[in-house]
Amino acid sequence: MSSAISVNLPEKSYEIAVAPGSLDKLGEQMASLQLGKKVLLVSNPMIFKHYGERAIASLQNAGFEVTSYNLPPGERYKTLNSIQKIYDIALENRLERSSTMVALGGGVVGDMTGFAAATWLRGINVVQVPTSLLAMVDSAIGGKTGVNHPHGKNLIGAFHQPRLVLIDPEVLKTLPAREFRAGMAEVIKYGVIWDAELFTQLEASKHLDQLRYVKSDLINYILTHSCQAKADVVTKDEKESGLRAILNYGHTIGHAVESLTEYRLLKHGEAVGIGMVAAGEIAVKLALWQKADTERQNALIKKAGLPTQLPAGLDTEAIIDALQLDKKVKSGKVRFVLPTQIGEVKVTDEVPADIIRQVLQEMAG
Repeated sequence: MSSAISVNLPEKSYEIAVAPGSLDKLGEQMASLQLGKKVLLVSNPMIFKHYGERAIASLQNAGFEVTSYNLPPGERYKTLNSIQKIYDIALENRLERSSTMVALGGGVVGDMTGFAAATWLRGINVVQVPTSLLAMVDSAIGGKTGVNHPHGKNLIGAFHQPRLVLIDPEVLKTLPAREFRAGMAEVIKYGVIWDAELFTQLEASKHLDQLRYVKSDLINYILTHSCQAKADVVTKDEKESGLRAILNYGHTIGHAVESLTEYRLLKHGEAVGIGMVAAGEIAVKLALWQKADTERQNALIKKAGLPTQLPAGLDTEAIIDALQLDKKVKSGKVRFVLPTQIGEVKVTDEVPADIIRQVLQEMAG
């Protein structure tokens, strides 16, 4: 089963192509976009071992000149130092404005390759070929690129839309189970903020924590509906001036937890799971949604094998302080995305600190 989802933007519209076996058609798809011949493929050693040669062969067969570079794996390498290395390879291989960087990997590879492409020669083409569930449904779509600052996640970045997002569900077969679970957090997010039917489909599945237990039909449903949700939101608000902020559901406290644990303890999706639990509890205390709804949400998060409590020993006041470094802070007020019912949320900066503190204390591991 294959799907083509359009991201319709005023300047640079593009397609999200979802199809089993599509990795071998990467070159053909890119050739149809009439891009320059020089390509820098960026990956990490593990992903490259599985899929690098296939991607390069497809590109070369379509007439592209390909150079590859592998970044070290892990969120802690999502830094300007890593970007500098990509720039060095780009300079060495004389990448031009018509050239393309191809991100073959998960969210970290996609974010860094996108940022390097956004800033090299003031912006060259980028194609996203996500290999993790999280990247497929979220980070590869929408043009958000960036790296971390030691004191905050994704504080350095740019909006730079890809020319194409190519999703091959078959590559999920080599994804570690923990990474699959982390990606499921973003899928649950879409169910809460946008697509109540997706939420219901997830509830109907007996397992969500391992790919082998999730039927292929549901995987295709998850990919197409999550990508459609992201495309709908980005189409309406490309650069997060309003609606797009809802995509940060669970991320406000999630990012603070990631930062305080130095990106070593939790996967991004695990932190988002914790953040969604916190946001749901805050919404209940503010009488925005029903206790029964937060219990439904939390049951899905648990079914996906994700944490629902803060890591042991994490200081509540440190989290509250870290929230002030969030990108969404406006006039010193932290903006939260809070659910009002399954499929709908609101953005508010009227969350009293004592409510945040109370919820965090209740979630202390």
